Amino acid sequence: MSALLGAYVLGVDVGTGSARAGLFDAQGNLRAQSVAPIQTWKPRPDFVEQSSDDIWQAIGRAIRDTLAQAQIKPDQVVGISFDATCSLVVLDKNNRPLAVNAEGDNQRNIIVWMDHRALAETEAINAGGFDVLQYVGGRLSPEMETPKLRWLKTHLPETWRQAGHFFDLADYLTFRASGSPARSLCTLVCKWTYLGHDGPHGRWDRTYFEAIGLADALDDDRIGSDVRPMGTPLGPLTPLAAQELGLTTDCQVGVGMIDAHAGGLGVLGALWQGQEGQDLARLETALALIGGTSNCHMAVSREPKFMDGIWGPYYGAMVPQMWLTEGGQSAAGSAIDQVIANHANAASLNAQALVQSVSVYALLNAELERLRAERGLPFPALLTRDLHVLPDFLGNRSPHADPNARALVDGLTLDESLASQALLYYATLQAVAYGTRDIVDALNRSGYRIDSLYVTGGATKNSLWLQEHADATGLNLVLPGEPEAVLLGAAMLAATAAGLYPTLPAAMQAMSRVGQTVTPNPAVSAYHAAKFAIFRDLYLQQRQRKTAMSAF
Repeated sequence: MSALLGAYVLGVDVGTGSARAGLFDAQGNLRAQSVAPIQTWKPRPDFVEQSSDDIWQAIGRAIRDTLAQAQIKPDQVVGISFDATCSLVVLDKNNRPLAVNAEGDNQRNIIVWMDHRALAETEAINAGGFDVLQYVGGRLSPEMETPKLRWLKTHLPETWRQAGHFFDLADYLTFRASGSPARSLCTLVCKWTYLGHDGPHGRWDRTYFEAIGLADALDDDRIGSDVRPMGTPLGPLTPLAAQELGLTTDCQVGVGMIDAHAGGLGVLGALWQGQEGQDLARLETALALIGGTSNCHMAVSREPKFMDGIWGPYYGAMVPQMWLTEGGQSAAGSAIDQVIANHANAASLNAQALVQSVSVYALLNAELERLRAERGLPFPALLTRDLHVLPDFLGNRSPHADPNARALVDGLTLDESLASQALLYYATLQAVAYGTRDIVDALNRSGYRIDSLYVTGGATKNSLWLQEHADATGLNLVLPGEPEAVLLGAAMLAATAAGLYPTLPAAMQAMSRVGQTVTPNPAVSAYHAAKFAIFRDLYLQQRQRKTAMSAF
């Protein structure tokens, strides 16, 4: 216990638009946090790029500001770890940024997770029916790394020739922090087709890499051969990293992970609150939902569960010795924002929000309540009876694994008012919730027994989002006692690496706790069941139309 007193750890979360740092004590209490924006380039449709140097500098600014807020000295921080989006970082043989673009801009050396430039490569690989695909739900996504590597080799052969390292973003950050090129079991199993369950340390399937023309990435060790579980210590910060981050070389660096998976750690440990030890079976009844720009749905089991259209099973990719099944929605918060921004009333809404110093969501929620009261409805969900949305702007990640799916709206009128905008926003929010219900149903058909959603992420700050997800799924939504659960998950990795806890599950149990619970309203169960059936039909009808037009 004495080792825990006065010790602090840093969790660093790199999302799509910003880098955040959170300072936690050993009990999981957030003492301070800060955020710094990061740059994004979109040079062409479906191309999204970032800069590893820009991200590292943003992390340094966020950490310094966090320590200043908390009035904590750098030598009190004993551990640090990182979570990040599953974006691909390319470095040359001297560890310098290397361009992933035709313009030759070396600072733009990251292909962001949402980049879909490798769609053709993804489809070609999936057509091969390789054994490794059974561990990604049967089909790769263009968000994963081997299609992106194949695209680089085909379209930017000079970049391929000069490349010295291909990193998942979280692994790049631990490399820059510690100097160790070790990869995270989480990143490689989930996004690179690494077989973490095969042998004592896992292995690459060489036959697969040879078949898709990437064997040379294995031969010269550009994708990693030292693979370690999350939270494993990599050693202290290098002198240069300590200087750049405003910390000391006594700070231990822990193996990192993907951002959504860190959120899973941050919420699921609350299942063990008040228990003796960590009962792994209890985890099989809960789904971690990380709601943000995209939604990630994380479920774990003691035995592998193979599901067509659901990513995984991934061995040891979130909770040690457990198999991870990962559903998700590529467009979730971004789908909601898209329909708000594209409405004719968008400029007026933004101006009103600015004047009142509130979010556009608060204004839209208030308008929905006004409409409910005006129409004398017993519950607001009835407002969308004639408006139905399929929110697949970026394809369907789960449960259909269909990157060619697209968004649909049934019920548009010529109305350009705030009321019309609020209704479309509401119907889209409900559609995102139905997407979660679709994923939960698929999980339970395959042997899970999900009875509650443990939720975190920016979307959970919207009370309407919470209630609609509870009502649409019929499940309790459990919020963590620490709202910044993604940062907390990264801090758990840091605490484990620093030796504050003997195992990652022990850190999960000690550092997380239950907060608010949102329960479903049984009065709307039949209504949402009817709308959910329509939601499913929208996707199936779209598939039929695509088939009908496939000859042209």
